[in-house]
Amino acid sequence: MEERTIIEVDGLVHRYGDFLAVDHISFGVREGEIFSFLGPNGAGKSTAINVLTTLLPIQEGRVVVAGHDVSKNPAKVRESIGIVFQEVTLDRDMTCREILEFHGRLYSMQREERRRRIDELLELVALDHKRDTLTRHLSGGMKRRLEIARGLMTRPRVLFLDEPTIGLDPQTRLKMWDYIKAVNEEGTTIFLTTHYMDEADRLSDRVSIIDHGKIITTGRSYELKNMLGEDLVYLETSDNSATRALLEQLESVTRISEKGHGLVAVVNSDGTRLLPHIMETLGQNGITLETVNLKKPSMDDVFVHFTGKELRDEGAERPVTTAARAGRR
Repeated sequence: MEERTIIEVDGLVHRYGDFLAVDHISFGVREGEIFSFLGPNGAGKSTAINVLTTLLPIQEGRVVVAGHDVSKNPAKVRESIGIVFQEVTLDRDMTCREILEFHGRLYSMQREERRRRIDELLELVALDHKRDTLTRHLSGGMKRRLEIARGLMTRPRVLFLDEPTIGLDPQTRLKMWDYIKAVNEEGTTIFLTTHYMDEADRLSDRVSIIDHGKIITTGRSYELKNMLGEDLVYLETSDNSATRALLEQLESVTRISEKGHGLVAVVNSDGTRLLPHIMETLGQNGITLETVNLKKPSMDDVFVHFTGKELRDEGAERPVTTAARAGRR
């Protein structure tokens, strides 16, 4: 079965004055998948998503969403998408049902369709028992779920989720992942931005790592991990320099990097079989092994491999304010 592309981005550039937030990125999102932008704050994720959802103008490049050119037909794009922003944008003095009712009216949904859709969505996000509760009395997780329901009110072909679990406790985050998967299983394409490695890993069909406005690499989670090797061996020894020289002589070791007080060796074979040989070699050369750890590559390791550093937390990117968003919606 041929996969259809529902988002096409070619040569997208966006600047804030002299600051280049999005630097000539090109990518495609397949219909029906969960696609993630993974990167730190300030990487360009939110700026890109704001351009794709018509909240920021296209300065350079071409973007097509659900078959509509964003620069030529933004109204049609908005009719085809739903958005959940980083900031909570719910009226505190409205109930869950009223929030969804108002959104349906805003998009001229017929009365019976609105009521049917509200019932469906409140059940989907497990808020049916809170339908007449003011949003000011909802927990953070409930508010995020209500925002997802609002974004789905018009049955969008694409739902954009900008850091949907930021600020939530671990248990609520896990539940939110379940709701996002359920939405996707209904047939909605999900475009997710996140700086949580585990979120991108667990949720996404494909991940694009983005940093300093550039897409570094794209692929399925397991494909990106497999690029690193089969196992990672972390070693702290009495002489890391000599250890590095010995490891570099082993055919199974493909890359060595420094981390903390030790070394990380990427190996292309079963690390459990190679480790005894490494320990024996070190002992024969008078090197004391102080710490050793063996593990499979994670998305954290993938990010370090492709960017050369740990995931940072910067605030360089300039977000679109809630007021500006309201004015464009």
